[in-house]
Amino acid sequence: MSMPVEDARGGAVPENRRSVAHLALAAIGVVYGDIGTSPIYALREAINASGRGARATDAEVLGVLSIIVWSLTLIVAVKYVLVVLRADNDGEGGTLSLMALARRNAGRRLTPAVLLLGMAGAGLFVGDAIITPAISVLSAVEGLEVVAPALTPYVVPVTVLILIGLFMVQRRGTASVAAVFGPVTALWLVVLGVIGAAHVAAVPQVLAALNPACAVGFLFSHSAVAFAVIGAAFLAVTGAEAIYADLGHFGRRPIVLAWFSLVFPALLLNYFGQGAFILGHDGATGQPLFQMVPGWAVLPLVVLATVATVIASQAVITGTFSLASQAIQFGLLPRLAIFHTSDTRSGQIYVPQINALLLVGVVILVLEFGTSSALASAYGISVTGEMVVTVLLLLVVMRRNWRWPLSGAVLLLLPFFLLDTTFLAANALKIADGGWVSVAIAAAVVLVMVTWRRGSRILFDKTRKSEVPLAVLTQNLARKRPTIVPGTAVFLTGDPESAPTALMHSLKHYKVLHEKNVILTIASEEVPHVSDAERVEIEELNDLFMRMRIRFGYMQRPNVPGALALCRKAGWKFDIMTTSFFVSRRTLKAAAQSSMPRWQDQLYIALARNASDATAYFQIPSGRVVEIGTQVAI
Repeated sequence: MSMPVEDARGGAVPENRRSVAHLALAAIGVVYGDIGTSPIYALREAINASGRGARATDAEVLGVLSIIVWSLTLIVAVKYVLVVLRADNDGEGGTLSLMALARRNAGRRLTPAVLLLGMAGAGLFVGDAIITPAISVLSAVEGLEVVAPALTPYVVPVTVLILIGLFMVQRRGTASVAAVFGPVTALWLVVLGVIGAAHVAAVPQVLAALNPACAVGFLFSHSAVAFAVIGAAFLAVTGAEAIYADLGHFGRRPIVLAWFSLVFPALLLNYFGQGAFILGHDGATGQPLFQMVPGWAVLPLVVLATVATVIASQAVITGTFSLASQAIQFGLLPRLAIFHTSDTRSGQIYVPQINALLLVGVVILVLEFGTSSALASAYGISVTGEMVVTVLLLLVVMRRNWRWPLSGAVLLLLPFFLLDTTFLAANALKIADGGWVSVAIAAAVVLVMVTWRRGSRILFDKTRKSEVPLAVLTQNLARKRPTIVPGTAVFLTGDPESAPTALMHSLKHYKVLHEKNVILTIASEEVPHVSDAERVEIEELNDLFMRMRIRFGYMQRPNVPGALALCRKAGWKFDIMTTSFFVSRRTLKAAAQSSMPRWQDQLYIALARNASDATAYFQIPSGRVVEIGTQVAI
């Protein structure tokens, strides 16, 4: 009997070799695009960080190579592929999914810390999403310098043009070309493996780096530069967080299969091949990946590397769109305009405001740093920080959700925590040289999330104080009815216990009431998907009013008319053509006295003004909506 495996949309499909292999190939392009392009620059930067100038001794090359090999093995193969992937939230992965899983049983005292960790992880991911396209594409285009040194002045302009083109096509979606991501990245990895194997065969002594004693010996003999080398070597595992973030798109088995069958062997072969090439050239680094192929193959390799880095960048851009969508559902960000670019793939979305911010950030980084070596200083803090967040959240899940004893959870996670914090400390040394970029981006994202969540809570509390309890209003209207008109009125509100502002203004100005009135609250649950059977909860208040709660998972896009149509099974005859939706549009202004500093008030108001309107976000036909404006001082 076949066992179920998650498909690309998080559902279950019969597991067979063909379906798993197909998803594994697709995962190669999306999950492993970033880590698969790290060989372009990782070993080069790690050896240069040893402080020996342009030349390195054989012992230094083997030591640095051993650090990279064992980092890939322990962080990626063991921690993420074998351990973290098991911590799924109903099949979904990623920082916010893990946060939601941890919050379920965290308890009142631990919940704020879990929420803050989730925000920090999200902020660090955004920092990674801005730096990854910049360093990846720039490092690939730098291969032109090997083709012809005279092309060096054109590296930055070409990189900027490629990146602008990449972000410009996001509005059209990538569903039509996504099918080639896996095969192209697989080709890239095969090429990496073949190139590396040829040089390993020529200099087999490079395999001595398999001995972890080479790494340990290097760190002790080069203690003055050990942290710098560790920070640079970490570039080899950037992208590992995508393994967990994309769990819901492909499922655990295909991701594991792709790693062990192709990605891991190809990366090891290429890193060993680069090490062999450097050993055979008296420790000279330069651009080893592009220099280790014949002259006629350099330009094709540069082209293939550029395509591979564009694919890796596309994956992280799409991941940022998905992260923003989840953050909105969790109430960490204001509603943003979200467009689906594919009728068949639920994950294909486009968020214009996020896309514009990413484009500006990426172009500024390329122009400011100019080379991938300089940009490497800004890289690493985001990824290492996010890895530390993942371990801490996983500890909460193991203790509160899986009921592991504290000693067992610590025994399993402590080695990973120490390894991650070591890498984080090593990368922190690069703050002054550019690492501050990652910290600044993450801090800005966390500030926006904290402000939005805090401001929304203050606004909710202020609004509730001025509103009439719903029970009181419905009882009064049942006794003393105004003029009743045919049809159904749906009043959207975030507080099901109070009379919606739109309802009060409607009664005040129109002095009429529909024959059916629905007080509707839309709730986002901390699970990825809510089934249709559990979507709608209905409570009859009297013959005029009913209270309704519609639930969506954080991976689902809210569709109010679609959810209301499900009520027909419960006996309520919903007809969109006789239904009017009443929505309150609040205009905010800073109060003379507020619970937040004035600058934070202004930030919250600016975020609210740029939020997408409820009509579009909840997919309500605009012709059926009545918006009623109110002014609130916060």
